[in-house]
Amino acid sequence: MLLRIIIFLVIGLIIYFGIRRIWMDWSNKFKKDEEQSRLARRERDLAERQRPDVIDLKQDKDGTYRPKDKDENRH
Repeated sequence: MLLRIIIFLVIGLIIYFGIRRIWMDWSNKFKKDEEQSRLARRERDLAERQRPDVIDLKQDKDGTYRPKDKDENRH
């Protein structure tokens, strides 16, 4: 009887730690993928800002975004 309990306990622990490891592996994979995606988006955004057809906007006092003045673009 004690041997059965020990066998079930060992099987239960093996299953628990197996599921736990799978969960951790997947979580780390998703975190790495998200970080790579975030970095790729950032690089793309920085590259797009350098294009000549992109207009820089600034927020006025009333909260509306408008194109920057030509004098401000020189700085």
